[in-house]
Amino acid sequence: MGDYSVSDIYQGGYSSMSPIYGNIFGNYRVNPKSFGMTTDPRTANIIQDASTKLNVGAKHIEISAVQPDVFESIPDSHLLEMKRLSKLVGATVSVHGPILEPSGMSKDGFSETNREGVERQMLSAVKRAHIVSPDENIPVTFHSSVSVPDQITTKDKLPEETYVVNRDTGSIHRVPLKERTFPGENTKRDIKEEINKINEQQWTESLRQLEYRSQIGGEAIERALGTELLAEAEKKAGKPLTKTMEDMNSTFNQGAIHINSSYNELKELFDTAYHNASDVEKNKIEKFYKDVEERAKQLKENPKEIQNTVIMRDIIQKGVNFLNKEIVAPKLYGSLNEFSKEKTVETISNVAFGSFKEFKDKSPIISIENPPVGSAFSRGEDLKDIVEKAREKFVEKAIKPISEKGLGMSEAKAKEAAAKLIGVTWDVGHINMMRKYGYESEDIIKETEKVAKLVKHVHLSDNFGFEHTELPMGMGNVPMKEILNKLGKEGFDAKKIIEAGNWWQHFQSSPFKETLEAFGSPIYSMQMAPYWNQHLGLQQGYYSGYGAMLPQTNYASFGAGFSGLPMELGGQAPGAEGSRMSGKGME
Repeated sequence: MGDYSVSDIYQGGYSSMSPIYGNIFGNYRVNPKSFGMTTDPRTANIIQDASTKLNVGAKHIEISAVQPDVFESIPDSHLLEMKRLSKLVGATVSVHGPILEPSGMSKDGFSETNREGVERQMLSAVKRAHIVSPDENIPVTFHSSVSVPDQITTKDKLPEETYVVNRDTGSIHRVPLKERTFPGENTKRDIKEEINKINEQQWTESLRQLEYRSQIGGEAIERALGTELLAEAEKKAGKPLTKTMEDMNSTFNQGAIHINSSYNELKELFDTAYHNASDVEKNKIEKFYKDVEERAKQLKENPKEIQNTVIMRDIIQKGVNFLNKEIVAPKLYGSLNEFSKEKTVETISNVAFGSFKEFKDKSPIISIENPPVGSAFSRGEDLKDIVEKAREKFVEKAIKPISEKGLGMSEAKAKEAAAKLIGVTWDVGHINMMRKYGYESEDIIKETEKVAKLVKHVHLSDNFGFEHTELPMGMGNVPMKEILNKLGKEGFDAKKIIEAGNWWQHFQSSPFKETLEAFGSPIYSMQMAPYWNQHLGLQQGYYSGYGAMLPQTNYASFGAGFSGLPMELGGQAPGAEGSRMSGKGME
């Protein structure tokens, strides 16, 4: 009857003796001692929260103080107590530092003051992390970016826009990328070409406007200069000015305003050109400065002199002509991505150097994490570039003599320290969010391969690639087995921190058991079967009673052992409710 088969009702049994038993087992086994759990990022009460996590058997705790105000709320005495607690139970500790933008970027643009403030805050977090584990290189994780937008596009498609930053002002601008149609133009959208066009257009327009305003001012001065000189003499003689003189005086003043404004703008353009010029162009600019130096000094010494307007106009005309012919358009606007990366590298290298300067070989590890895809530097190539350049910057600082604020280290020792203390925290859930842009498992695995040799630490969370959700591994589509295989020994030995905030939010239970199942971790310390992915069918001894081999219902019905006795006689069954010993017949 009906359109069904036996298999629709009963699919057959699965043997718990099979090593691949279990619904979420990913067929990649990991020793449970490499798993760690985070403290609740919403609370500064790390002692209480860590104690709860240690009770379930975790051998590593990550203090997850991702919110800057929460991190500031943790007293140093609690960090010291965390050190004692970890030693007492034989656990290790790491720290997820506050989530800060290391480049110094904000919604208002770049500020060097902001970057330096973030650098000091990160260094403070590293120094406080050292309290927890002063005898080891405790990993301290920071995101590579927070507020800088990513340049990721849909797979196999060209980007439709990019972001540029004005290197002088720090302001950020969105630039649409156009497909050009005019003969001789590149028809494809090209980020570098668009940025070059912006720089050329901005520079040409600045020179054009400067020349136009100085011309208007110069013409006004030419018409009124003779009358202005006469009027000045009349004033000194105490004679009243005629209506014609007053009109010419007004015309002269308007022209002088244009000339003064243009002269100040010329100086700004020369500053911009000099700071962005090649060595050859700088030599040319310095020669121009010498040519106008005497007249420029004259202007400064006698600012009220009427003839100054004529001198200014002459300098402006020569200056505009020089900038137009001799200077290539300065690269005032640049890629936001490249600019932010440059500043991020500076911050990370300075933090690592400051830490090493104070703690030497016991310095914490600065571990840079890929943020969720959508923020800058979320992919393998960017993260690799940042870490390698930060290591190079660290070496540059360390080999300088102590008299030059360096450490006087040999290059070999400096490279060894940099490789040890600057690395990557690879978040497998974050990189899986590339799926939103049409990327697939093989693309995600390739991203892992790019950073494999730099990985010091791993964050575990599963999702389906669209939202920044955090589930236990095996419950989404993160290619866990392939990622950990690509990480090789580095990935196998690294601490793997379980980040499953959404699991806790919705199901109010620890994700530790599910993680052990997903990784088929050994139940006993001998590192052999049975495994946690088998626990549900393994004689039902851990979570589900006796199970089929020791049927509880049969014991209660037919008698065996003491489990069927009433509680008043030492058994488990409620008294006088139908057990064999209750005096009543079976019902």
